[in-house]
Amino acid sequence: KQPRHPHGSCRYRRPVHDGFSGLIRVMAPSDRIHSYEDARQLARRRLPWMVFDYIDGAAGTGDGEATNLAALRAIRLQPRVLVNVAERDIGVPVFDHQGTLPFGVSPMGMCNLSWPGADLMLARFAARHKVPLGVSTVSSTSLEKIIEAAQGHAWFQLYFSGDGSGTSRLIERAKAAGYRTIILTVDVPEVGRRPRELRRGFTMPFKIGPKQFIDFALHPEWSLTSLVKGRPELANFTEPGFGFDRTASRAGADWEFFDRLRDMWDGNLVVKGVTSPEDALRLKAAGADAIQVSSHGGRQLDCGPRPILALQAIRQALGAEFPLFYDTGLRSGDDVVRAYAMGADFVFFGRAMQYAIAAGGEDGLRKLGDVFAAETNLTLAQIGRRNMQDLKGCIAD
Repeated sequence: KQPRHPHGSCRYRRPVHDGFSGLIRVMAPSDRIHSYEDARQLARRRLPWMVFDYIDGAAGTGDGEATNLAALRAIRLQPRVLVNVAERDIGVPVFDHQGTLPFGVSPMGMCNLSWPGADLMLARFAARHKVPLGVSTVSSTSLEKIIEAAQGHAWFQLYFSGDGSGTSRLIERAKAAGYRTIILTVDVPEVGRRPRELRRGFTMPFKIGPKQFIDFALHPEWSLTSLVKGRPELANFTEPGFGFDRTASRAGADWEFFDRLRDMWDGNLVVKGVTSPEDALRLKAAGADAIQVSSHGGRQLDCGPRPILALQAIRQALGAEFPLFYDTGLRSGDDVVRAYAMGADFVFFGRAMQYAIAAGGEDGLRKLGDVFAAETNLTLAQIGRRNMQDLKGCIAD
């Protein structure tokens, strides 16, 4: 009988040539995750090209994503010495509850493509750390199952579609399921053109042609697992009366629609995809409860502004007290601290979490979450700060 690692993340076997009468440790994939890039490279090896390029891709040439990453890296933090930082706390309050981490998970569509059950892995992560999980309109697990697994720590992400009637039905479902926060995504009037997806023939739900068949055959671990568990589907649209076309125009969403949504929804309303201070001020006046600065991970507009700089400008416009969230381009705990220093009250990781799951399942997700938490904690110590609310003035000139 093979011994089992107490945490279940590693396997052991006896060596063929046992010179020391000991056990040789066989590394699990999650043991090799020490950074964002480790998780990404492991995911790249395991996932079919079509799936990896869907998760990894950006709009146009990718210049919008690259310039924002460069802007993030250019932010320097000023260390302060001889500060007692023996006691540090990276937990952050979000709306009405205290989370144990300073980051949550952005809404992402069809997460079960990265690993069967990925949506529920993310939900359990959110429950464990009491942080928000964005539940995509096009999740591959129903919005009802996800909030149950997340123990209430889930926010429903909403797209406007068609004439808005389908949107209204989704709002009623979210309300009935117990959601208290809706994320209205406003930066997708049309789906961005992502050449890597187009070259691979990615569709949602995806279709299998000769190229995809070869792709799947060359990635048997993913293909066999997905075959056994069943092809991921748009789980919120399996019931009669609920339909979704990923490529459909959402250009009809306007301020009048926002006012109707505000009247319809009495919970927290977060508006995601804002990079304009003028829009942020108008949203605040119109009744938004929080704004999430984002460029959709660089997947929509290749020539747009750099969100990390827009974050700073929007914070200056809104003042210190209005809740301001951020996603796009975060790759480390250093980036988490940078975003808070630029004015964020809370931040969200996106594709990083899918890479971690694709690399090592739930163990991979747990490991990368621990990496980001440790990096954030260490960065606080290095710059002489004790918590995430104590970052004013820490940007170096």
